Amino acid sequence: MENNNIPEEYRPISMWGYFGYEILFSIPIVGFICLIIFAIGAKNVNKKNFARSYFCYTIICFVVFMVILAIVMATGAIESITGSF
Repeated sequence: MENNNIPEEYRPISMWGYFGYEILFSIPIVGFICLIIFAIGAKNVNKKNFARSYFCYTIICFVVFMVILAIVMATGAIESITGSF
C-alpha cells in the first residue's frame, strides 16, 4: 500500500513506530516531557492521539496507585509488615 498520496499529518504509524513511542514514553523524566510535547504539538494526528491516550493511561495509573497507597496507609498494613521483622 502506497502512503505517498496521504498528507503527512494523516499518515499512519507503523506497529514498530507505536512500539518505539511506547518505550520512549516509558522513560521516567525524558519520556514524560516527550509525552507532553507530542500530546500538545505533534503534526501527525495519529501520533498526537497516541500520546494523549498514553497520557490518560499514565494519569489513571497514578490515581490508582495513590488510592491503593492511601488504603494501605489508613489500614496500617505497612506497620504490620515491617513490625514483624
